[in-house]
Amino acid sequence: MNITFRQLRIFESVARNLGFTRASRELHLSQPAVSMQVKQLEEAAGLPLFEQIGKRIYLTDAGGEMLRYARAILELIDEAGEVFEDMRGQEGGYLRLAVASTANYFVPRLLATFCQRYPRAQVSLDVTNRQQLLQALADNSADLVIMGQPPTGMDLVADTFMDNPLVAISSPDHPLAGQRDIPLQRLQQETFLIREQGSGTRSATERFFSQHGLSLSSTMEMSSSESIKQGVEAGLGLGLLSVHTLEMELALKRLCILDILELPIHRYWYIMHRSGKRLTAVARNFRKFVVEEGKGLMNLPAASENGRGSS
Repeated sequence: MNITFRQLRIFESVARNLGFTRASRELHLSQPAVSMQVKQLEEAAGLPLFEQIGKRIYLTDAGGEMLRYARAILELIDEAGEVFEDMRGQEGGYLRLAVASTANYFVPRLLATFCQRYPRAQVSLDVTNRQQLLQALADNSADLVIMGQPPTGMDLVADTFMDNPLVAISSPDHPLAGQRDIPLQRLQQETFLIREQGSGTRSATERFFSQHGLSLSSTMEMSSSESIKQGVEAGLGLGLLSVHTLEMELALKRLCILDILELPIHRYWYIMHRSGKRLTAVARNFRKFVVEEGKGLMNLPAASENGRGSS
C-alpha cells in the first residue's frame, strides 16, 4: 500500500476524535484537507475506514485495524526522533502530560518552575478524570500521568511524590464546624456532595466508608471539585476533597475542615508511565524533577491527623 506518514497522522487524529472537524482543529488543517487525506488512505487500503450513522462517524473493522497499525508505526517514528534528539544532547523536546483534574490545582506551579529551568521544553497538558487517564496509559498516548492510586493489572512504573489527604469540609456556619472529635458515624446524618462515577476521589470515598461499615445515606453528584466547593459553601451539604483543592477557600475562611475521627483519608500523588516505555530526555527530566523536588515547591494547606489546625 502506498501510504504516507501524513495520512496516518491525520487518520489517527480523526479516529481518536471520531470527528473530522475536531481533527482539523487539532491539526490546524482545513476540514476538506483532512477529508481528502482520509479518502486517499481508504483508497490505498481498498476498504472503508469509517462509517457514518446519523451525524456521528464510527470506525469500521478495517478502520480499527488501520488504527492499531497507525499508532504502532507513528510511535516508532516518534521514538526514533526522540532517540536521535537524546543523542544530540537536547534539553528540549515535547512532553505529553496527563493529570487528574484534582492535580491541576498544583501541577501548573510545577510546570512553571520546570519550564523556567528547561525553556526549550514543549508541554501538552491534558486535565481529565481517572477513566480517561487509564485510557491514556492503555493507549500510550501520554508520556507521563499524574494521578492518585495506580490501577491494578497494568504494568507501570509509578513513584509517589506528595501526600494527598482527603478531608471533610463544611461551610463555616455548619453545626459541625468547630466541633472536636466528631465520630465518623455522625456523617451518615449529612448530605454529601460527591464527584461523578469514574472519579478517583469518589472511589476513595466509597472505599473508605465501606471499610468502616458505613454508607452515605444522602448524596448529590457534582461534576468537579469546584462545583462541590461552591455547593458546600452555599450550604447544600458536606464534601470530601483533596486538601490540595482548598488553599484559597481556607485562606478566605469560606470553607473549613471538620475534625472527624478517622479522617483524613491518607492517599498519595503518583507520577507514572508504562513499563518499558522509552522516555524522552524532557520526560525523564520532568519525572526526576517531580519526584525529587515536587513536594518542596508546593505551598499547600496542611491536614493534621484529624483535621485539627485547619478548621
